[in-house]
Amino acid sequence: MRRHPAVQLLGRAGMVCYGVVHVLLAVLTAQVVLGDSGERTDQKGAVAEIARTPLGPVLLWVLAIGLFAFAGWQLAMAVSGYTWVTERRKRLYRRAGSVGRAITGVVIGIAALTYALGSSSSDSTAQQQTLTAKVLAMPGGQFLVGVVAAGIIWLGLAVGRKGVKKSFEDDLDMAELPAGTQRWVERLGRVGWIGKGLAYVLIGVLVGLAAINADPQQSGGMDKALHTLAAQPYGVFVLALIALGFLGFGVYCFAAAKAHKG
Repeated sequence: MRRHPAVQLLGRAGMVCYGVVHVLLAVLTAQVVLGDSGERTDQKGAVAEIARTPLGPVLLWVLAIGLFAFAGWQLAMAVSGYTWVTERRKRLYRRAGSVGRAITGVVIGIAALTYALGSSSSDSTAQQQTLTAKVLAMPGGQFLVGVVAAGIIWLGLAVGRKGVKKSFEDDLDMAELPAGTQRWVERLGRVGWIGKGLAYVLIGVLVGLAAINADPQQSGGMDKALHTLAAQPYGVFVLALIALGFLGFGVYCFAAAKAHKG
């Protein structure tokens, strides 16, 4: 199924949409670096930026369809992809990553549809704080939230490690890229994976603080994490690196749309 031409075409087009979301995330994060904290710096904020353009509704429908197609392609990869990875453990890890990207694609796609249909998407930070409060109120709630925090931090470290070790290159057929672009894809891919991993680690730290202090107000998603970081000494420098990371990851997605194996 994953090798069917239609699945490949739609999935790769969806990868471009996934890249566009991350480029917009880079722009929103850069705005926080420059002192403009009025916009939401998460995937839903990126979708909201598209909604404000003159062709917003049309672009949102294209984005939603593309992201759903991307999610379908990632699910197909999760089932039978990454056959070029010889080590079973690494292949399972790659497939688990595809499941995560499929879920992310569906979530952002739903947000795009919500805006396209004329409704504003709800505040993701408030949603997470409400969920954290409910879990904290359960027996052993602090421990459970702590486990979630550790999982998010582990995910961030795993994503960043992929950039440090350049293992993302194993999934690309570099010969498919235009001559002279391979080195730039390698560099921007490294920056992108490391920057995205750092953003996840920041979210995990916030959730961890909520667990330690039993205070759901300290938790939050990417928007809360980046704005909290902006208020710290030298936080804007780290934010600038994360913005560059999102930009690099977006460019990597454009390259992967053409050169990803499978």
